[in-house]
Amino acid sequence: MTTTTPTRPGPQVDDRDDARVDTSTRGAWRVVMNREIVVRALNRTFLVGLLVSVAIIAALAGFLAWQGSKTDSFTVAVTAGDTAATAAVEAAGAVPEDQGGGAEIDTVEVADDAAARTALTDGDADAWLHPADGSDGGWVLTGESDPDSTLTRQLTTAVAGQTLETNAEAAGTSVAELTAGGTLSTDRLDGDAVDSQTLFFASFALALLFFIGALGSGQMIAGSVVEEKQSRLVEIMATAVPLRHLLAGKILGSSVVALAQNVVFAAVGLVALSFTPTASILPALSTSLVWFVLFFAVGFLGLAALYAVAGALASRAEDLQHTTTPMTMAIMGVYFLTFSASGTFETVLSYVPVANVVSMPVRVLSGDAAWWEPILSLLILAAFAVVALLVGERAYRGALLQTGGRLSWKSALATRA
Repeated sequence: MTTTTPTRPGPQVDDRDDARVDTSTRGAWRVVMNREIVVRALNRTFLVGLLVSVAIIAALAGFLAWQGSKTDSFTVAVTAGDTAATAAVEAAGAVPEDQGGGAEIDTVEVADDAAARTALTDGDADAWLHPADGSDGGWVLTGESDPDSTLTRQLTTAVAGQTLETNAEAAGTSVAELTAGGTLSTDRLDGDAVDSQTLFFASFALALLFFIGALGSGQMIAGSVVEEKQSRLVEIMATAVPLRHLLAGKILGSSVVALAQNVVFAAVGLVALSFTPTASILPALSTSLVWFVLFFAVGFLGLAALYAVAGALASRAEDLQHTTTPMTMAIMGVYFLTFSASGTFETVLSYVPVANVVSMPVRVLSGDAAWWEPILSLLILAAFAVVALLVGERAYRGALLQTGGRLSWKSALATRA
């Protein structure tokens, strides 16, 4: 008689069950990715930081718009009967903005010199225009302290023009004849390139966007990994989800959030800048921002993999400060180097991963980069991201399930999982 030993129900399944399990794990990375996005989007610290950052960007742009739309107003005292001084002040108020004008200048008549000084000390006038003592003529602009530079500039232009007209009339000619051929225009070989001050501001803004997005999201990845490892939750997850899928989901989820955050910042910045005097550079700046988003999306994949490894190397949250230091220093280095770089150094940085995330879009904005240079630089960055992902995946799987202390990259890479 043949006896059979009954099998105990357990993890053994038939071929059809194995097929269903394999099929389900193929999309496990999507489940992890969705979880990362939802957890991050509902994180109060992240939401508060996002809202504060948007408010700061909007407030800064509002301040620039207010500064650009604000018109300075001055009151200049002249003594009664001094028609030449009165005419000079009126002419100063009519100086066009492209010649250093733009401020509103009003005239207030005073009885004599003593009354003019009293008007200055009492705050009834910002300055006092009067003829200079001596036979050489000329004018003096007196203020209680140093007269405002804008007011001084406009009055200087007006007085010079008025004096030129008087002297031309005395010489029997005209101002047009005296100044014929004396106009000066400017031109530049790089066409419509952005001026250096605006370029510096743009490079600083892009470097700051990179710094906030990369550092903030990278630390969130590392913190999430070590939290799951310390609580032993990852050991349960590893029985249902392949470690490779777990890593892919974390990287993609965090990348989506980081990219969305930068897109929001960039969009708010562009809309806000449209109300400022720098609105004329928006087409060029928009092109540069598109390149920045592309570069950031590719570059952050590599950084996210390295930050995930940093979290896996740690056994406790206290270890993160040590394991994330190399990435933090690299991101800070990119931040400080890129917005202050210029010339050949900036050209070199525009091909160095991850510095090219900032430097190449800045060169596109300045008009210094040929059409093929951003493409080549993006391919170099993609190669870096692929290498970082492959090496990071190996180290992540080797370190994630190991406990008992902080691990090194060498031991993580040597461990097979």
